[in-house]
Amino acid sequence: MERKAFIKLPLVHLFHIFFLSHLVFCQLDYRFYGSTCPNLTKIVRYGVWSAIANDTRMAASLIRLHFHDCFVNGCDGSILLDDVGSTFEGEKTAMPNQNSVRGYEVIDRIKANVEKFCPSTVSCTDILTLAARDAATIAGAQYWTVALGRRDGRTANKTAANQLPSPFESLDNIISKFNSKGLDTKDVVVLSGAHTIGFAQCFTFKHRLFNFGGSGKPDPDLETSFLKGLQSVCPDQTDSDSTLVALDSPTTNRFDNGYYRNLVNSSGLLQSDHVLSTDNRTASMVANYSKYPYLFLKDFGASMVKMANIGVLTGQDGEIRKDCKVVN
Repeated sequence: MERKAFIKLPLVHLFHIFFLSHLVFCQLDYRFYGSTCPNLTKIVRYGVWSAIANDTRMAASLIRLHFHDCFVNGCDGSILLDDVGSTFEGEKTAMPNQNSVRGYEVIDRIKANVEKFCPSTVSCTDILTLAARDAATIAGAQYWTVALGRRDGRTANKTAANQLPSPFESLDNIISKFNSKGLDTKDVVVLSGAHTIGFAQCFTFKHRLFNFGGSGKPDPDLETSFLKGLQSVCPDQTDSDSTLVALDSPTTNRFDNGYYRNLVNSSGLLQSDHVLSTDNRTASMVANYSKYPYLFLKDFGASMVKMANIGVLTGQDGEIRKDCKVVN
């Protein structure tokens, strides 16, 4: 019965079958490097563990590095590329990245070690994707599996990097930018939960402390003792702009649902975070995650998988860089 049905398919249907089969063949696979680089995950995890042991901030930095890569032309490792004179402009000097994004050297070291065992085999993009997962799980997130087979891009886009979601933007704009990448409002809430670890510079939220909305007064939504503590750490003067403040001070280095508990207690640091607890589209999700840590940790892994699949290059597209900083 099935054989006869196949024979009767029009030629265009046969084309679609073979075309889609080719696409499936080129897609990501959980054992993509199973035979070509069997120790890859161990090499990456050790590199990430060593980096975090040396600097606990690096866990948040690697997650953010992955985010900033995937939101510009897809997950292709373009953020790792250096400028090359006047011939190639990378993304490292874009406003959201310069003096802010960290972790490049960690990926470079891991890549160098991978090259020793598996030369010209593993993409920088896959290494960054694994490193972000390992950084989160070492800090306390729930483990999630990562399908591999991404290839590295040969271009960068500084203009697009300058349009990354910003803590100064409205929720409407942020949701729109997520939607343009195939992510939804739930992903906005879930991925913002990465702010359960890491730090922010005072200039990213100082407007809430002294002159909110041009009122000459602090943001009335900020919890009083939290506000006073921030005003002492980030006084209203420019020399405090780069001072670092924990995004989730009660559990700074632990990946948990503390970020959401802070939001419901009016102790969210960034305005873009705080609004998640007050907007009708997101408030109920924030409330649920503040109560049910397992729910957040489960959903975080799922949203990270979605993000890691944005605009990936597979098959013969792109390349496998030997050095993450430069195209071959």
